[in-house]
Amino acid sequence: MLLKDKVVVISGVGPGMGQAMARIAAAEGAKVVLAARNKDFLEQVCDEIAAAGGTAIAVPCDIADADQCKALAKAAADAFGGRIDGLVNSAYYHGDWSFIENSDEDDWAKIFDVSCLGTLRLTKACVPYLKDGGAVVNVSTMATVRPYGTEHGMEMGYAVTKGGINVLTKYMATDLGRYGIRVNTCRMGWIHGAPVQGFIDSEVAQGRKEEDVVGAITKDIPLGKIPPEDDCARAVLMMISDYSAVVTGAALDVNGGHWMAP
Repeated sequence: MLLKDKVVVISGVGPGMGQAMARIAAAEGAKVVLAARNKDFLEQVCDEIAAAGGTAIAVPCDIADADQCKALAKAAADAFGGRIDGLVNSAYYHGDWSFIENSDEDDWAKIFDVSCLGTLRLTKACVPYLKDGGAVVNVSTMATVRPYGTEHGMEMGYAVTKGGINVLTKYMATDLGRYGIRVNTCRMGWIHGAPVQGFIDSEVAQGRKEEDVVGAITKDIPLGKIPPEDDCARAVLMMISDYSAVVTGAALDVNGGHWMAP
């Protein structure tokens, strides 16, 4: 098993890739700590993991609150032997789609506070329990290297904040290496799970053919498909496994080849 007996904290466990990572981590032998603001959803996923034979606990947490981050880290360590082996920072606030002229500075400030500073807060809280072999993965986006937008606006605030996380990862890796803690980034592209399927369904409801909607997404993806949610989740989890034991400060592009780093 890829994560046998490891204690793994996953923030941002929602209907998208977060819940997929939690389920797969548990199936790979990890003791999983699920974190997000939605207590009911967390408990539902925990129950399903337990029914499948896995081990998980739910700890509601708003990463915009430093005290809640500290409480999450302590709860994880207290529940499973005093340490944390892996932390996946996937919680975020997306914010508005906009153009430069109608961008909202207050909205950008909230995106940065929740997503970038939230990543810093939670990692900082977990450091005492990650020492001597722990690993952190910060979930980022392809939009940091390939700007994306529609006629309704661009994904600027979200992407700029995730760009901050890309740089923060390198500083975390440089600093925390002295404790034996690895820190890496996964830059995600399109992920075929419930949120993206919802977008596809909404386009179909407006009269487009599903194959045309999917084709518009995949036309620039060399693998020719929207990367499946579970496969994306496995790529992230690999970075907290022992298979990447000497990888730190790196960015892994998880997008089916839609963006290829130079």
